[in-house]
Amino acid sequence: MTENLPPALDRVVRVASAAFAIVFALVVASAIATPVADLAVRIGLVADGGNGWQLLRTLGQFAGFLAAVGGYLVFTDQRDLLRVARPSLREVGIVVGAGVALLALQYGALFTLRQVGLSTGQNQAVVPAGDPVGYYLAMVAVSLLVVGPVEEILFRGVVQGGLRRAFDAAPAILIASALFGLVHLSGIQGTRAEQWAYVGVVVVLGCVLGVLYERTENVLVPGLAHGVYNAAIYAVLLANAL
Repeated sequence: MTENLPPALDRVVRVASAAFAIVFALVVASAIATPVADLAVRIGLVADGGNGWQLLRTLGQFAGFLAAVGGYLVFTDQRDLLRVARPSLREVGIVVGAGVALLALQYGALFTLRQVGLSTGQNQAVVPAGDPVGYYLAMVAVSLLVVGPVEEILFRGVVQGGLRRAFDAAPAILIASALFGLVHLSGIQGTRAEQWAYVGVVVVLGCVLGVLYERTENVLVPGLAHGVYNAAIYAVLLANAL
């Protein structure tokens, strides 16, 4: 893609390409998510603005991410960018352990922030539009099987993977994680300080996932770990709602 460019320019192009991949994914997702959910309303499958509509929007969004990833890889002629393999038994153990560690890290970060008088905003994705029990139960499965893996395919596989071709591991992980955090900014409810505190926590979690990808060279490991982490959050919310 940029093999003949000077190293400094190659890095600039890689960062721009990573940003383009994210923007492209967001555009494709927005073109799919709401229209699909609205179509389901028109044909009577779900109620407008309800849990079903919200779940369909989520599924449509991540279907858009996958479509965008495929288009990006073809357009940039980087079909070999993603490193995907069937997880080994050892990697399954890493997935579970990393998911638990991410959850502990989040709660530790929230506790630390509270000690200095800060709190984080609330992700709109955890706010149900109807019966919370049904929504949280569905999101446990959606998070594990869709949200976590697809976000990691985009941010670790495509974004970090592309950056890794011009940067050492640490800067590639940090840049990808910073972009990962910034993408979450618009979906957070709260004051500006609370939104940025949330982004900071997401960046830290993204760095952990980036290290997982760097060490295992298998995007399904951070993908499933991310899914376990998200699913655990919804499981806690489900338990509180019962």
